[in-house]
Amino acid sequence: MSAEPSYQLLANAVLVLHFGIVVFVVGGLLVIVVGNWIGWSWVNGLWLRLAHLAAIATVVAEAWVGVTCPLTVLESRLRAQAGSGGYRQSFIEHWVQRALYFEAPPWVFTTSYSVFALLVAAAWWYFPPGSGKSDHRSEG
Repeated sequence: MSAEPSYQLLANAVLVLHFGIVVFVVGGLLVIVVGNWIGWSWVNGLWLRLAHLAAIATVVAEAWVGVTCPLTVLESRLRAQAGSGGYRQSFIEHWVQRALYFEAPPWVFTTSYSVFALLVAAAWWYFPPGSGKSDHRSEG
């Protein structure tokens, strides 16, 4: 039995993990804002908010410094070990891959990540973690 299928499986697992982190960063901000507006106090939990802030801070730092995401590097190396010259993937892998990797000049990504980080910082300021400030329905 060859090792290629194992490397391909590991590469797919890294891809799914990477996609999960993207969903956490993007969806996390949405959940924090919407959760505060509908009264979910758990969205202001310190550990959730710190994890979310650390995730977007890492993305922004990588973009500003010009470092390729370690998960992207790992996935690429695993695919090379599997002998993948190109993607011969499943339906799910194909769409996860398209959602994560698209072509644009580097400044587009750096700007997008930075603006998103500013939105996260605004949510941190407006909905401080652990503040209990979660029910904005009665304000007005």
